[in-house]
Amino acid sequence: MTPSRRKMKKLGIALIVVLAVAVAAFFFVIPQVVERIRNGVYPGTAPAVPQAVADLHARLLIADMHADSLLWGRDLLQRSSVGHVDIPRLIAGNVALIGFSVVTKTPRGLNIDRNAADSDNITLLAIAQRWPPATWFSLKERALYQARRMHEFARRSGGKLTLIENRDDLARYLAERRSDPERTAGWLALEGAHALEGDPSNLDALFDAGYRVIAPTHLFDSEFAGSASGVGKGGLTASGREWLRRMEAKHMIVDLAHASSQTIDDVLALAQRPVVVSHTGVKGTCDNNRNLSDNQVRAVARKGGLIGIGLWEAATCGRDVASSVRAIRYTANLVGFDHVALGSDWDGSVAAPIDAGQTVQLTQALLESGLTPDQVAMVMGGNVVRLLSQLLP
Repeated sequence: MTPSRRKMKKLGIALIVVLAVAVAAFFFVIPQVVERIRNGVYPGTAPAVPQAVADLHARLLIADMHADSLLWGRDLLQRSSVGHVDIPRLIAGNVALIGFSVVTKTPRGLNIDRNAADSDNITLLAIAQRWPPATWFSLKERALYQARRMHEFARRSGGKLTLIENRDDLARYLAERRSDPERTAGWLALEGAHALEGDPSNLDALFDAGYRVIAPTHLFDSEFAGSASGVGKGGLTASGREWLRRMEAKHMIVDLAHASSQTIDDVLALAQRPVVVSHTGVKGTCDNNRNLSDNQVRAVARKGGLIGIGLWEAATCGRDVASSVRAIRYTANLVGFDHVALGSDWDGSVAAPIDAGQTVQLTQALLESGLTPDQVAMVMGGNVVRLLSQLLP
């Protein structure tokens, strides 16, 4: 072999090695790096927890209405140093129930004011995380795939994770948890009805897959409704009214997080059942386009619904649990503690002051703010348990 051919062969081998490393990084490294950047925990020293607080926390039924953990491809049965939620951390934090929300599309350049629907961040993430090819260009297939993952986690958990699909599931799980608190449970939610791909009849397949909570829209307008962060910011469309009718007929729960003001008004005018706002802030403590006005808070409460207060900065205008507590108290002062809950938005491409294993800090902050143990129990999960018991099929 001539020197030039040997040189070309070495160059070819080097290129193959570089390509192999790049491919391996794309599939195995980059997704974790992206999540580590997107779903951080603010630095800080956790305060010492008095034994009386720890004892109360251990007795609570804690429920959080919104986490996007299924998006990131981690094995949620394994404790991770990345993100906010996995089953071991939920159990360590005494979280009994959590809404596992599925995101099927997000536009580039995300913001809380105006997003168009003509781009998609999730396609590359789906490919990088080795989702089935059917999911690469179908939002419905993405939702169905994530539901299968959730069922598989529950199946492999050895009883540590229960998937809640109806009131009987919930009652049975709560009874079993009284004798075995080292377990957790969740329900499937959709962050935006985009996964219906414009067809209200696709709700049947999503219901059969286990979804029980769906928002009409997410960070951009859908075929069903306007988003608070969309371009048009309109209300329910004709398809949206049909979607709402089908949701209620199936005893599915409507989530107004991310909905435009007109969509909120339209849904509340037509809905025959309570609704939730699974993760939000309130303008009374953090005035921006993402959060609910006092009138919207009151309207949701009049319908018998729940407002889930978040843990991230755009929701609370702060980077500590005290900021969330301030929003919780403000909301309760408006409509009473019966209508306030937790809606962390953990793993939702946001930083948070605590992860799922550190929820005792929130219990402590609520008590220190002057809430009674009964009020803490309502906010930390009692209200969610009551509403699920009422609204699930």
